[in-house]
Amino acid sequence: MADEPRVALVTGASGTIGAAVARELAAAGLRIAAGFHRGGEAARNLAAELPDALAVPLDVTDPAAVRAAFGKVAATMGPVTVLVNAAGLLRDRPLLRMSDDDWAAVLTTNLTGPFWCVRQALPSMIAAGYGRIVSVGSAAAAFGTPGQANYCAAKAGLLAFTRSVARESGRYGVTANVVAPGLVESPLIADIGEAARTGFARRTATGSLVDARDVARAVRFCIETPALTGQSVDVDGGFG
Repeated sequence: MADEPRVALVTGASGTIGAAVARELAAAGLRIAAGFHRGGEAARNLAAELPDALAVPLDVTDPAAVRAAFGKVAATMGPVTVLVNAAGLLRDRPLLRMSDDDWAAVLTTNLTGPFWCVRQALPSMIAAGYGRIVSVGSAAAAFGTPGQANYCAAKAGLLAFTRSVARESGRYGVTANVVAPGLVESPLIADIGEAARTGFARRTATGSLVDARDVARAVRFCIETPALTGQSVDVDGGFG
């Protein structure tokens, strides 16, 4: 990491993966802006736990809110040169029961939101001659999951988007990568049932679900490795 602490904005920092990423990057010496839409108390508690951190309201589905959040971080902490897109949304339905809103909400949160955040972050990264963009994808993007056509489409699009950003921005010292977890132990999967959890775990080489801390370590690896860009780092326990 640089001699001067860099500012990392983590969207979805009130969630399991986002919080783990924030803690890992704080341990690496970055100053953390913990972006949240819901879960404000959790984000504020997280910021209080970390050195010199800030909880920032950030609805990634609203471009005006994205601009406001980046402006607040820049005014309070300095320009964002590390961006982690960890905000996400699930609305699982079989395709024939998936509403227009189910489709649009998931695509907006998981794909368009990162676009708005990256577009906002790039000018300060280019000006600094340094930038790291890491987006949280999903193993579902590669395999396709029944009942998740919206989510799989968004996460597959996120990888293609990231590869384009990497090619456009590499000459300016900016890297862009995706970390693609398998099924992560979190409150988000509390309702999927034990049979589904066991079935997913059996399809992995490790025989277990993914720990969010492993996802966070992969994010840190992407940030600390300048030659790594335009890639998907799969953290899925060898799912297949």
